[in-house]
Amino acid sequence: MTKRTRKKGGSGARRKFVAERKEPMLKNLTRGLPLIEPLNQEQIERIDNESLCILEEVGVVFRDPIALEDWRLSGARIDGERVYFDRAHIKELIKTIPTNITLHARNPEKTVQLGGPDSIFVPFTGAPYLCDLENIRRLPTIEDLGVMHKLSHMLPAIHSSAHHIVEPMDLPVPHRHLHITYSSMKHSDKTFMGMTTSGKNSEDVMAMCDILFGEDYLETHPVVTGNVNGNSPLVWDATMLGALRAFCKRNQPVLCSPFVLAGANTPASTVPSVVQLNAEALSCLAYTQVVRKGAPAIYGHYLATVSMRSGAPMAGTPEISLMNFMIGQLARYYDVPWRTSSLLGGSKLFDAQAGYESATTLMATLLSGAHYIWHSAGWNEAGLHCSIAKFVVDAEQCAMGYRMTEGPYWDDFDEALAALRDVGPGGHYLGHPHTLKNFERGFFMSKLFDNNSIEQWKAEGSKDTVQRALEYAKNLLTEYEEPKLDQLKDEELRTYIERREREIPADGGLNEKN
Repeated sequence: MTKRTRKKGGSGARRKFVAERKEPMLKNLTRGLPLIEPLNQEQIERIDNESLCILEEVGVVFRDPIALEDWRLSGARIDGERVYFDRAHIKELIKTIPTNITLHARNPEKTVQLGGPDSIFVPFTGAPYLCDLENIRRLPTIEDLGVMHKLSHMLPAIHSSAHHIVEPMDLPVPHRHLHITYSSMKHSDKTFMGMTTSGKNSEDVMAMCDILFGEDYLETHPVVTGNVNGNSPLVWDATMLGALRAFCKRNQPVLCSPFVLAGANTPASTVPSVVQLNAEALSCLAYTQVVRKGAPAIYGHYLATVSMRSGAPMAGTPEISLMNFMIGQLARYYDVPWRTSSLLGGSKLFDAQAGYESATTLMATLLSGAHYIWHSAGWNEAGLHCSIAKFVVDAEQCAMGYRMTEGPYWDDFDEALAALRDVGPGGHYLGHPHTLKNFERGFFMSKLFDNNSIEQWKAEGSKDTVQRALEYAKNLLTEYEEPKLDQLKDEELRTYIERREREIPADGGLNEKN
């Protein structure tokens, strides 16, 4: 009898879940709210001027002979590995960066826009540990990465499957980029990111994109993004610059991202930290245009402040929000799309600290006008582990933030006021036709947060947010349907991976000769 009851209830819940989960991916967010802009025009120009003074007087180290020669031929002054720039030259190069980017997905219905009022949410990447479906912290595998890509595919507010959401520790390091890229392509038909762990690895990503989209397609269609991190203060290394060239030469956008640990690798002050970051970002953005004029590029950064007590990076601090607001203004001043990180947390658990830090960061990134909102789901423990529970809750928070940032709806204004006249004093709206028509859209209703009475909450098992989130993730995976690759393309991708695995030594690491 117990088994029959459970089966019946489970079947009803399953049918309800199947109906709910068939939500299409939300289109890229088009903002309808005003932005927070703490800087006046004079302050923006002062930061710009000081950043350009750094580029002219202090210079930036480019630890890469190819980049140094590119800059020399472009007219910059070179002293050893240090490049000194002319401000007018930097400004002219920046002007050729496209203001808007269309990222084309394997499924055209999931192609997205970014730039201007348009933004996308991209999940966390790079976690060396996973907090799994049983809430156990452990090393991840390639199978776990597939799970994360499947969840990314299913969650409507997530616009990309990214790349190595978790690091597949069961694969040889030199071969990982191949399987990571294939997993991104296979398990989702959304846009994705490409590995930038070396120039050659990035060329492999380009070759696999050629197979997926067609060789000539990339020349005119951005399909994949790559992140290039700086070594703050004021250094770009050969690994990142080689990856940058691989992307830019193929007309694919790179995120030019200084890695800010404010107080440790920047001054212990907010505005001067932004001056340094801006100088670093401008030098990298300008180099993308030296490599290929008109190539899409994204003003990027990773922002953390450092605890002066422990030296540990912190998330969700007021200074991070302020820097996001200021960087948004600078990106708009240069008229380039920009990237930030969202929903970051330093807690070792998915707890109140993780929630507060993540919510603070999400609100700041939305109100700063960021276009490429990275690390939007799963980030915890200062990026050391990806929590599946937090991943799905973060994605729902992105949906909630999406709804807020769209701004108020006006399309049913007259109809709703007519309902007010129908109901009159002392009535209620619950059965009114306008309510029945509009209730799903009228107010955001969380699937993962509990708003029931304590009696009902207890009757349903007294589940906390982590339990509800993990049940939801398991249901999503049960209902996941793979967006099948074209068979011939799938075979060609597998053949390419097998060939490159034979060519790249699994035990010696990847080098530029491979």
